[in-house]
Amino acid sequence: MSSKDINENFEETQKSELTYGINDRPPLRLAIPLAIQHIMAAFSGIVAVPLVVGYAIGLSVEDLAFMVSATLFVAGLATFIQVYGIGPIGSRLPCVMGTDFTFVEPGIAVATAFGLPGYFGATLAGSFLEIILSRFIKPLRKYFPPVVTGIVVTLIGLTMLPVSVDWVAGGAESTQYGSLKFILLALIVMAIIIILNQKCSGFLCSGAILIGIICGYLISIPMELLDITPVKEAAWIAFPRPFKYGITFEWSAILAFIPPYIVTTIETVGDLISVGSASEHEITGEELSGGILADGVGSLIAGVFNAGPNTSFSQNVGIIPLTGVASRFVVTLAAIILMLSGIFPKLGALIAIMPNPVLGGAGIMMFGMIAVGGIKILKDVDLNRRNSLLVAVSLGLGLAVVYRPEILSNFHPDVQTIFQSGMTTGTITALILNLILPGREKEV
Repeated sequence: MSSKDINENFEETQKSELTYGINDRPPLRLAIPLAIQHIMAAFSGIVAVPLVVGYAIGLSVEDLAFMVSATLFVAGLATFIQVYGIGPIGSRLPCVMGTDFTFVEPGIAVATAFGLPGYFGATLAGSFLEIILSRFIKPLRKYFPPVVTGIVVTLIGLTMLPVSVDWVAGGAESTQYGSLKFILLALIVMAIIIILNQKCSGFLCSGAILIGIICGYLISIPMELLDITPVKEAAWIAFPRPFKYGITFEWSAILAFIPPYIVTTIETVGDLISVGSASEHEITGEELSGGILADGVGSLIAGVFNAGPNTSFSQNVGIIPLTGVASRFVVTLAAIILMLSGIFPKLGALIAIMPNPVLGGAGIMMFGMIAVGGIKILKDVDLNRRNSLLVAVSLGLGLAVVYRPEILSNFHPDVQTIFQSGMTTGTITALILNLILPGREKEV
């Protein structure tokens, strides 16, 4: 038997594990709920990022609602480009896109220093880095062995935990900070998410965070913590407005976004390979480059339409083997639904009025799980003397600027903007140490 026959037989065997392959089109009555399931898995992560950044820099409810709507619209558009493909742009794999937590902490630092125009300027300018990197994927990967990626992912979670604790307590500026009713509401939301995640399956499990947040909303009504006035005042339909807040390009802001853009490039490589594996499709170099290019183009569009950088969402990869559906058609429907949801301001306002403790109860779990993901990566690393030192110094410096930001007070403001992000500081430290310490890990 020829190698071609063996490969064909192997592919046929693999395809038998899926109900619907990449290019199959399930009936619409099935495709729509499957698309909604993909949205449920990604929705909390997509809307959490603009909420985190917006709350941290003190945006009004109106501006927060606009950013949420813009984020949903751009996530849908970026997903459509990734899945459907436009020329060389897009992997044409069932991969959901959205705004990534990797950019939260540096995003807060940049938005605090330069406002939303600087934030969107860094988003747009940084996207060109990823567009360029899409042509050099293999050489780039060798600089991110597991010991470095594990540090980066761990820091993303750990550096954001203090922010979520403030939410649990009612918000950093709350006059009732630490009120027992705030903490009780956050604990209830957390308990609901834990129970659904551990005891349920299907929609209830994959949508546990979203359901927990909805329950938190309902519980906050009798606690008099929910003001629905902004929802009543919001328009029913509003189309995206490019450069609503203007745009400025600050070199320190752009530099602060370079490490997360490099990190998400590597993450997207892993996500696309995982999607290909789950879809029983051997991904090609062209598809991988096209997927990273779609990442960059999606972030460029995000900068134009007032949203944060976009990248692939790994939580949706697990839905494919769970349902046996790898259909691009299903994820394309999900993209269209996301875009439509982004033009309804009342939905954005409803999300924007979320009481701080509700987001805090979910936030502690989300950021904690991100840190756990990094620990899992580090678990498989040979923590010899060299790697242990690399992890210790990188985590130590990354957390130092978060817990004691005043240590940077005597530096130039531009330097402060770059290094007050613990994720940026830790990533730069890990990259440098991995290059200069003897016994550098080989490319993975």
